[in-house]
Amino acid sequence: MNRKSAISLGPGASSLILIFVVLALAVLSMLSLMTARNDLKFSERSAAVIASAYKLNESAEARKAELDHILAECADAAEDDEDYLAAVEEALPEDMEIFDDEISWSESDGVRMLDLAIQVLPLRESERSVWTRHNLTTETGDDEWDW
Repeated sequence: MNRKSAISLGPGASSLILIFVVLALAVLSMLSLMTARNDLKFSERSAAVIASAYKLNESAEARKAELDHILAECADAAEDDEDYLAAVEEALPEDMEIFDDEISWSESDGVRMLDLAIQVLPLRESERSVWTRHNLTTETGDDEWDW
């Protein structure tokens, strides 16, 4: 005896499948929207951090230009390297420190700090200074980040 059995779905099965598909699409669209919103917030924060770092770099370069002007004036009046460094030490602004032949200072915007140092080159060199330290750090103010 050959019996053929046919599986028959009732009229409600296609409605259930349609409801399941619509719900799945709604969940996926919500996840997509949340991801896009988070990506936008992250991009805006990244742009703000980069702009702040560029502003600090701009300030550091302006200070280095001022310092280069001081170095040029001191180089014109100095006879040897010792006189040159002594004149530079006297002419430095109060927020800059000199140790041996390295001048250091920092730039800050309240959240980020740029720790800077340049080495003063001898009188016979074509350039007057070179960067030796240019470190960007973030001041969190949170003890949990201090290692």
